[in-house]
Amino acid sequence: MSNEITQWLAQIKELKQQLAEIQRDRNTAYESADNWRQLYNTEAQQRRAEAKLAQQQVESLKVELRQLQGESPILKVDDAAAASAIEQELAKLETVEELKAKLQEVMAERDRLLEALRNEQANHAQTRKSLTAVIGDTIGQLTKERGTK
Repeated sequence: MSNEITQWLAQIKELKQQLAEIQRDRNTAYESADNWRQLYNTEAQQRRAEAKLAQQQVESLKVELRQLQGESPILKVDDAAAASAIEQELAKLETVEELKAKLQEVMAERDRLLEALRNEQANHAQTRKSLTAVIGDTIGQLTKERGTK
């Protein structure tokens, strides 16, 4: 019987050691889970802050674009349908990169149109100059002919 008691006591001691090891492992796992949870929450907060900042940048660029439209006579929109189309186009843009790309596209188109306008104005000035010269020559010839008669 004393042998059995010794055996049971040894088993109890062994079970207590196993229980202590399991409790240490459990505590380590809880600490690890808490650490990962904290890292996840920190990362999530950073992502939310970045998303909020990006959205603010998009809104800021939209406001800047609207201001540019209001300041530049070329970009003024008197037609309600055209203004509505511009608003719809702006609403489609969701990221800063999309807004920047659209702004570059619009600015390139503006530059192309300005160049075309300058060319048209230069051509108009040349035509006016040529027509004035032709009219002057014609008047000179008419005056000569009347003077000879």
